[in-house]
Amino acid sequence: MKYSSIPLAQLVVKHCKAKEVKNIVISPGSRNAPLIIGFTEDPYFSCFSIVDERSAAFFALGIAQKTKEPVAVVCTSGSALLNYYPAVAEAFYSEIPLVVLSADRPPYKIDVGDGQTIRQDHVFHRHIGYSANLKQDISHAPEKIYEYAPQWLSTTTLDLAQKKIQGFNDNELNVALNVAKGSKLPVHINIPFEEPLYDTVLEPSINAVIDPIAIEKYTNVPNIKKYADIWNSSLRKMVLVGVNEPNSLDQRFLDQLAEDPSVIVLTETTSNLHHPNFFSSIDSLIAPVERSANSEMFFKELRPDILLTFGGLIVSKKIKAFLRKYKPAHHWHINEIRAYDTFYSLTYHFKIDPNRFFTLFTPHISRSEDGYYTFWNTKREQYEQEREKYLKQIGFSDMQAFHVIVKNIPKGYQVHLANSSTVRYAQLFDLDASLKVYCNRGTSGIDGSTSTAVGAAYYAKDSTLLITGDLSFFYDSNGLWNNYLRHDFRIILLNNNGGGIFRILPGHEESENFSTYFETAHQHNAEHLSLQYGLHYSLVADESRLYDALKEFYKPGKAPKILEIKTPRLTNDKILLGYFDFISSAHY
Repeated sequence: MKYSSIPLAQLVVKHCKAKEVKNIVISPGSRNAPLIIGFTEDPYFSCFSIVDERSAAFFALGIAQKTKEPVAVVCTSGSALLNYYPAVAEAFYSEIPLVVLSADRPPYKIDVGDGQTIRQDHVFHRHIGYSANLKQDISHAPEKIYEYAPQWLSTTTLDLAQKKIQGFNDNELNVALNVAKGSKLPVHINIPFEEPLYDTVLEPSINAVIDPIAIEKYTNVPNIKKYADIWNSSLRKMVLVGVNEPNSLDQRFLDQLAEDPSVIVLTETTSNLHHPNFFSSIDSLIAPVERSANSEMFFKELRPDILLTFGGLIVSKKIKAFLRKYKPAHHWHINEIRAYDTFYSLTYHFKIDPNRFFTLFTPHISRSEDGYYTFWNTKREQYEQEREKYLKQIGFSDMQAFHVIVKNIPKGYQVHLANSSTVRYAQLFDLDASLKVYCNRGTSGIDGSTSTAVGAAYYAKDSTLLITGDLSFFYDSNGLWNNYLRHDFRIILLNNNGGGIFRILPGHEESENFSTYFETAHQHNAEHLSLQYGLHYSLVADESRLYDALKEFYKPGKAPKILEIKTPRLTNDKILLGYFDFISSAHY
């Protein structure tokens, strides 16, 4: 087996191996050659080659999202590193352990006009779990040290200086990788290398000092009986769940919540929680109240005494606006790491796993007979009936297409939703409980949806479906530029020839300025991209052909498939807004 001749490269690889950072996503370069040699020559690592650093980082994020283990990305020096930032920010807010390994030039070549150099240290400092800025080896290319940085050796010998440097680097690598493993946060390790970069040796020249990972786990909640008493004495309890891993919460706890008449459980599509009594279309519940002549009275009836939240960030703007205005007396959040005060009413953070919390909590709570659930369940049944009526009378559109898509996804699929309108339309419909749903909701950006889905699909046991809009798809088309697309990977592309979501937001007007700079109208389709990347392509533009196309779409094939659905740009917004008016007019 070959090793880089540079001690620091050997050290980084040894630490990654010791901390079980097995998946390494590499973007080509020269400065990162010592790392590429170290990782690719060791059969322990699974290495991936992706040219576009932005796509590479989201691909790695998808693997980490699926495996729940740190995944490393490796890049050369200069602006290459900056392309990781969108995925780093997403990882930070979604608590995903992305490990950024950036090769750098020697510090004495920064800001002197040398090529491909920027200030790489602490570049992610506002969105990172830890930044480790390693020190350059003294023992490698010492003649360069004597020429460009003689002060490094002015008061010590080369051997002593190298020993001190390795001690520093060992410590920084331990801290950074332990944060990634223990806190589920992204970390950045900046690694300066002097030339020559490509020399190899047959035996390693260093021994790494590996510190064990100390993961602090909270297993008990102080005064749990006190909080249970507050729960039992409250008439209206609302449970709201955002992004949540599939099959992560014990079903017996879900059943207990669902069967308590004083509790309503609001779930988002990304929550991966299902029960017949759960409210899975939050906006369909809130919109009619907003439009009611008695909205103040209804909102006060809906206002919870206790809001219990867990999972990640919330999609629905309507529930956020409601709870910020009609604040609960108590807002408790369950999360091992952090709690966002999303509704400006957070009163307690339970730093514990949700399963552990409910294991401790539920023995102390009693079932109430209050009518909180009964009243709002009647409203839910009403809007569900009205939704079915509305879907029968509208023309082909984004909403109608989503209705058909959701009904026809095969059981067991892993479903990735792009951001913007895609995830919001998905919120309006009930997905089958066997589906596993993911979406990059940490920063809610459209920039890496395809790359993330491709990465997550790589290790998935089941087939993967990406549902995406046209802007998200074309923005991240480099997500298809790799050799890791599985034959059972499927993409449904809803193309309404522009950013249709902007047509439902305040400020919409029919003007050239709006269509050019907000909606970004276009006439592109995915046919040639599909040909370029070897994907099977089909196109439909009406409901009957959509049903027929879906039958073929999910059949096994020798290549991934894209189904592009053309919908009317100028009427989608009217149909969506008309839906909320329709379900509101009947019963409020």
